[in-house]
Amino acid sequence: MSAPRNERRMKATERIGGGPMGHGRGPMGGMQMGGKSEDFGNSARRLFGRLRPQAAKVAVIIATAVIGVALSATGPRVLGHATDLVFSGAVGSQFPDGMTKEQAVEMVREGGNPRVAEMLESMDLVPGQGIDFGAVGHVLLIVLSLYAAAGLLTFVQGWLLNDVVQATAKQMRAEVEDKIHRLPLRYFDRQPRGELLSRVTNDLDNVAQSLQQTMSQALTSLLTIVFVLGMMISISWTLALITLVTVPVAMGVAGTVMSRSRARFITQWRKTGDVNAQVEESFTGHDLIKVFGRRKEAQERFEQDNDDLYEASAAAQFLSGLIMPIMMFIGNLNYVVIAVVGGLRVASGTMSLGEVQAFIQYSRRFTQPVTQVASMVNLLQSGVASAERVFELLDAEEEPADADGDGLVDDPHGRVAFEHVAFRYDEDRPLIDDLSLAVEPGQTVAIVGPTGAGKTTLVNLIMRFYDLDGGRITLDGEDIARMRRQDLRSEVGMVLQDTWLFEGTIRDNIAYGRLDATEDEILEAARATFVDRFAHSLPDGYDTVVDDEGGNISAGEKQLLTIARAFLADPALLILDEATSSVDTRTEALLQHAMAALRSDRTSFVIAHRLSTIRDADLILVMEEGAIVEHGSHDELMAAGGAYAALYRAQFLGPRSASGPGPAGMRGGPMPPADGPKPARG
Repeated sequence: MSAPRNERRMKATERIGGGPMGHGRGPMGGMQMGGKSEDFGNSARRLFGRLRPQAAKVAVIIATAVIGVALSATGPRVLGHATDLVFSGAVGSQFPDGMTKEQAVEMVREGGNPRVAEMLESMDLVPGQGIDFGAVGHVLLIVLSLYAAAGLLTFVQGWLLNDVVQATAKQMRAEVEDKIHRLPLRYFDRQPRGELLSRVTNDLDNVAQSLQQTMSQALTSLLTIVFVLGMMISISWTLALITLVTVPVAMGVAGTVMSRSRARFITQWRKTGDVNAQVEESFTGHDLIKVFGRRKEAQERFEQDNDDLYEASAAAQFLSGLIMPIMMFIGNLNYVVIAVVGGLRVASGTMSLGEVQAFIQYSRRFTQPVTQVASMVNLLQSGVASAERVFELLDAEEEPADADGDGLVDDPHGRVAFEHVAFRYDEDRPLIDDLSLAVEPGQTVAIVGPTGAGKTTLVNLIMRFYDLDGGRITLDGEDIARMRRQDLRSEVGMVLQDTWLFEGTIRDNIAYGRLDATEDEILEAARATFVDRFAHSLPDGYDTVVDDEGGNISAGEKQLLTIARAFLADPALLILDEATSSVDTRTEALLQHAMAALRSDRTSFVIAHRLSTIRDADLILVMEEGAIVEHGSHDELMAAGGAYAALYRAQFLGPRSASGPGPAGMRGGPMPPADGPKPARG
């Protein structure tokens, strides 16, 4: 690529970057939302505070967990008694029947085995009697009953917990949905769509999953630690002390790992939002990416974002994965020490074999929940990081509260007045300053001007998508700021340049303009806007399912549907924002007749770049940099020879030479020769 061409491209990029989307002049300016978690403790308390509506079920969950863990923790101690019965019976069968325990112990001691004698002295030994399988079976039946009851309570706990978590997640989703409808348009203008979708879907799902796992396992693990520790102390406080020595070591190591992984989890979910935003943007503009040959650049950008997400996720998962093996290693060291010390104490007769067996089981069950708690805290960090992103959305500044409805117009006629209106997207960049305008009922007002002049902003202010910085706008004499937004917008029909259809039939999309419309009214609107002409050509007619991405109808046909929707709404005030930009010339001519009928007896604002569509407007406003520089009818503005006349000549007559004639085929002179001078590119 040549240097001059590179230079031109860089300058073009600078010009693009300096506009509304680059430096915040327009609605898309501003910083990206979503950021780093700042307060884990408060966010965690806020998250768990959302369980208050389920307090009764939470209490039952805690009660079942306490009872279930207590029963489960009692099992090894009872099972140790069965081991003692088996061992005592096996040893007792080695002595002659009729011998007393004291005689057996003395015989062993005289045989030169004083330690074995001490062990036998501590046992419940009956010489000559073998294993009492009836007593062993009775003990095993008790253990089985304990574990069965604990399992049943665990099932009840899990079932209730799932209900609590899903109800909480459902409530959060409902709050997010409700919040979205209360947020101002400014928030969505400055928020990448994929990032917002990631908060509503991925982050909420992660919150629910984290709550499900942490509440279930963390609660059970904490209770297990308490009950198991109590049982170990009741067996041997010396061995319990040895076990407890490993706890601060394990928690110190886990804390160090978690402090490092927390930041990685925050980055992971932020990068997830970035990837979603980039994918959504690329899929939405897939055609343009192919047209301009930017597939490689889009792929490289995705790969970069994907690599960043991979690195953040890999780091977070690697660090969190270290906790389990480290804790298991510490637990195994503890197991070895207890086995050695316990064996010595059995040999010395200070503990029975069943007690050592039970203690070893308890030591294993003690280190496992400690490991689980550490892992659950790490998982909780991921959930809280996602919850904080959701809370940022829920805490976003909302639209100012609606008025009490005193400004409601009972019988609107459509008189709109701008009185010294001032507005800016950013405080340091004025857009509209001291604009005054009055539009009488039934008039059609066309708004023209270069891109960025404030045309769409003007109608957005009428709709109260943005609130004014100064002045006021009235509808039939009533300040729209005193009206409820729903009341105001119910009197306005709007057709945008960018069409929007939801997934549903053609009939449903038209009926969206007025949900209580009859079938005849829907068909009348379709015929008036020429939807009927192409609907009958589809296999399922009006029952054909379409959506915003639908390829079964063209862009122009989608535009016709949005116009039919506005026609059906029958509003007092109509706003058409370049509504015919996606239709062909023949359809546009037909639509002009339809929109002429649609505009009759109602005030209309028409934003147009095709000046041929607004020649018959009652009033044409020419805007530049947020100000009305000219106004009047088409003939008056052409006669004035000002900004409108220049726009019109540029659109229909082409570039005019110094001598005045336009290009061939219009009103100008002859066509330049094929080998003549070429117009400059760029």
